[in-house]
Amino acid sequence: MVTERAELPITPGQEGEFERQFASGIALLRTAKGCLSASLARGVESPSKYLLLIEWESLAAHQAFAATESFASFVGLIRPCLAGKPNTEHFAPLKNP
Repeated sequence: MVTERAELPITPGQEGEFERQFASGIALLRTAKGCLSASLARGVESPSKYLLLIEWESLAAHQAFAATESFASFVGLIRPCLAGKPNTEHFAPLKNP
């Protein structure tokens, strides 16, 4: 399993529209092959910044989804609200922390 962390910078004043578009598109993420869960949080100190966390079966599952029409549709929904490029990283759990 890997966790994808995507920090999404939203144009100030577009937060409500972003949340509406994200709500209509989150099913595209949650129904993607290999997606285990997806959640969104809003910044407390920086309310125009959002944190998207997606748990994938593997990095390959995420990469496969990124090549689909569903991914393009999801990005098309939120892109107009983005203030810049999302900062994305992947994390793997430690086996014996």
